[in-house]
Amino acid sequence: QVQLMESGGGLVQAGGSLRLSCAASGRTFGFSWFRQAPGKEREFVAAVLWSYGATYYADSVKGRFTISRDNAKNTVYLQMNSLKPVDTAVYYCAAGFNSRGTYSVASSYDYWGQGTQVTVSS
Repeated sequence: QVQLMESGGGLVQAGGSLRLSCAASGRTFGFSWFRQAPGKEREFVAAVLWSYGATYYADSVKGRFTISRDNAKNTVYLQMNSLKPVDTAVYYCAAGFNSRGTYSVASSYDYWGQGTQVTVSS
């Protein structure tokens, strides 16, 4: 069982930046970030998969967010720039990607963090 611990959320003004971190207790294959706003379903944000670190992004964050990972630390990061109020949500780290699944689908991951709140004020 792999445990995930997120950090880095908080309150920021529109146009600002935040960096989220997710540390895994063990080695795992594939990391992603999802988010869930009040009253909405959990949605895919970004993923870093495969041994060569292929990255994928939701259209809504492409060009503003960057996902990266440090294999030596079993840690994944989400650098969020040019934040908008619509980015306000609880952000969840996911790991343990099932390669038979789809990277943008939550059920494709075995492990989840507890979530960290990101609030962007206008």
